[in-house]
Amino acid sequence: MTVRKVTVLGTGVLGSQIAFQTAFHGFDVTAYDISADALAGARDRIAKLAQTYRDEVPGAGGGKAEGTAAGIALTTDLAAAVQDADLVIEAVPEVLTIKEQTYRQLGKLAPEKTIFATNSSTLLPSDMKDFTGRPDRFLALHFANQVWKYNTGEVMGTPETDPQVYRAVVDFAAAIGMVPIELHKEKAGYVLNSLLVPLLNAAMALSAGGFAEPDAVDKTWRIGTGAPYGPFQILDVIGLTTPYNILVNGGEDGQRLAAWLKTNYIDKGKLGIATGEGFYKYTA
Repeated sequence: MTVRKVTVLGTGVLGSQIAFQTAFHGFDVTAYDISADALAGARDRIAKLAQTYRDEVPGAGGGKAEGTAAGIALTTDLAAAVQDADLVIEAVPEVLTIKEQTYRQLGKLAPEKTIFATNSSTLLPSDMKDFTGRPDRFLALHFANQVWKYNTGEVMGTPETDPQVYRAVVDFAAAIGMVPIELHKEKAGYVLNSLLVPLLNAAMALSAGGFAEPDAVDKTWRIGTGAPYGPFQILDVIGLTTPYNILVNGGEDGQRLAAWLKTNYIDKGKLGIATGEGFYKYTA
């Protein structure tokens, strides 16, 4: 179960980071997305990641960061993307119907050897395993945003995941510079988001309810806990699209928060650091 060739499905903020981190550590990486426009955005994100790694990651100088960016293959052809993959990491939008469509296609196109790993933030692997056609070779591998800095790799299988597949993915996570976090059974949100999502939702409820501005909420959290970032600063790093997709597919309270987020931020193009403004403004 040696992993050398890796395909990342989805080239958004986190998908691009996963592809870059994996290629930086010497793996053969292909990144897939659905359109030429999506790949144009991926090229821009990958170029910016090269600059970030050069500035922040030891060993990324001397042309290594630029070489990493150049070595990532980009394609809109799913069959070509997965034709010889040892591992496919799925980072498509956090919507179950999109995940289902993706895995049903993927199961038909990828060779039998290929392991499938979802980076889903909130969905359980068991929610998706039957779409894959190979539940024994399917599990979750969850990354935090800014993977070169917040380098956890949470590994979570289902009762049907082959233990050798689980171990291969744990070893892969370590090989790309992650700290593998092994979960013994399924938990929505894994470890990180089980702690983080309630904090972020509570922060949004405070501001959406008119109790306090985002800056005041963040200031309270930083001063009161000694944390370096407040919840709204964290949301800007994550990007507001992901929490919106999670909230809009949640219960009534979540949908109310999603509507507030959409009206006041997303519809105005305020999506977080990536667009230069979210709850705060950012300069290059």
